[in-house]
Amino acid sequence: MSIIKYIKEEMKIIEERDPAIHSKWEVFLYPSFKVMLHYRLAHKLYINGHYFWARWVSQRGVRKTGIEIHPGAQIGKGLFIDHGNGVIIGETTIIGDNCTLYQGVTLGGTGKEHGKRHPTIGNNVMISAGAKVLGSFKIGDNSKIGSGSVVLHEVPPNSTVVGVPGRVVERQKRTAPQETLDQCNLPNPVEEDILKLQQANEQLARRLYALEEELNYRKMQLGNEESANEKGTVEKDKKPKKKDKSDKKDKGEKNKKKNKIEGNPSDGERGEA
Repeated sequence: MSIIKYIKEEMKIIEERDPAIHSKWEVFLYPSFKVMLHYRLAHKLYINGHYFWARWVSQRGVRKTGIEIHPGAQIGKGLFIDHGNGVIIGETTIIGDNCTLYQGVTLGGTGKEHGKRHPTIGNNVMISAGAKVLGSFKIGDNSKIGSGSVVLHEVPPNSTVVGVPGRVVERQKRTAPQETLDQCNLPNPVEEDILKLQQANEQLARRLYALEEELNYRKMQLGNEESANEKGTVEKDKKPKKKDKSDKKDKGEKNKKKNKIEGNPSDGERGEA
């Protein structure tokens, strides 16, 4: 690709994705444009085995733009790095066509292993400010990574990922991310989890309140029953007992026997005297 054709493509890309540009000549001042020129040259040197010179060119680009792209990375057409400061792209990273990165993005590895250790980014992917994609896996086409997310696992195509660690919160979006470049209106899984916990807490509180009401009602019923039993027992004790006639006869006979033993005349004997 000739340098003139490359510049024209970069102008078109930046005009489409950055509303802050007012003149095509501003493209020459963009960090993304400068670092990509350094990367294309460094990458050619790298694949030809000139590793020292490739890194020398790459580091010059880092000092000028604050964007570090390893010469060994494979980058497709149409990459736009907005603002760009703090962006890091590792050696074995593969980036598809028409992707957009924002400041602070890291496409890195997770250790000292050799071989493929950096992510593969599909086509039409947007990675928002401060996001970290760490490890050797693929971010599917037309996906969007939310700001500050830390992605550690593969992402299916047409997905939206947010959170730490990142998780898929939306699937099957038909529009490509670069059409809107929306970094704010994304689902919030933390808020959704908090709402679910609040709803569960309210349900538990209602059930607990119902159980307390039932327990108080049962206590009141039990107290009424005990009061009624105590009242019945007291009334029963106060009620006078009926004297039996047989008890009176037995008592009279006992008195007669007692009088005879003591020598006292009974009522009949007194009458005869």
